[in-house]
Amino acid sequence: MSTKPIDPAIQASLEEHYAAIIDLLGENVQREGLVKTPERVAKAMQFLTQGYSQSPEEVLRSAMFREEYKQMVIVRDIDFYSMCEHHMLPFFGKVHIGYIPNGYITGLSKLPRVVDIFARRLQVQERLTTEIKECIQQTLNPLGVIVVIEAEHMCMQMRGVEKQHSLTTTSDFTGAFKEAKTREEFMLHIARPNR
Repeated sequence: MSTKPIDPAIQASLEEHYAAIIDLLGENVQREGLVKTPERVAKAMQFLTQGYSQSPEEVLRSAMFREEYKQMVIVRDIDFYSMCEHHMLPFFGKVHIGYIPNGYITGLSKLPRVVDIFARRLQVQERLTTEIKECIQQTLNPLGVIVVIEAEHMCMQMRGVEKQHSLTTTSDFTGAFKEAKTREEFMLHIARPNR
């Protein structure tokens, strides 16, 4: 996925704010190890939130192909990294996507790109799950979509309850996946161990 160019005006403003934050935390922003930190953090935050300027629907439409295949298509174990909107700390894990085409398929690489676009916004896992599902449903109009996300949240591990091995799972689905048998087939596929 192409990286959005750094906006110099936003970069300068973010650097100023991060320098002020470092100062408010009691550190010396002029210390050798911190002199370039506001610049680096500003660039990192623009990268981590570039999903706001990208269209996941356009990504899917750029590789839509007419196809009469009507069985389940699954892309599993899609790595993602996002920022929790409550504490602006990372959460990360795996996304599993399944859909049943209804006249159109999309390029397999486009589903991970959709995940990245939504993940590179300030998020909560529940909304991330639903946004991915709705984008695929509305753009491809399949017979059904299912999205399952398994994630670790640094806001639970580094602070707060400090539970190091907790995993949060969310799911959302439409159409054919409302039938228990279809969901069970999908879950069986994603439960297989990695090769």
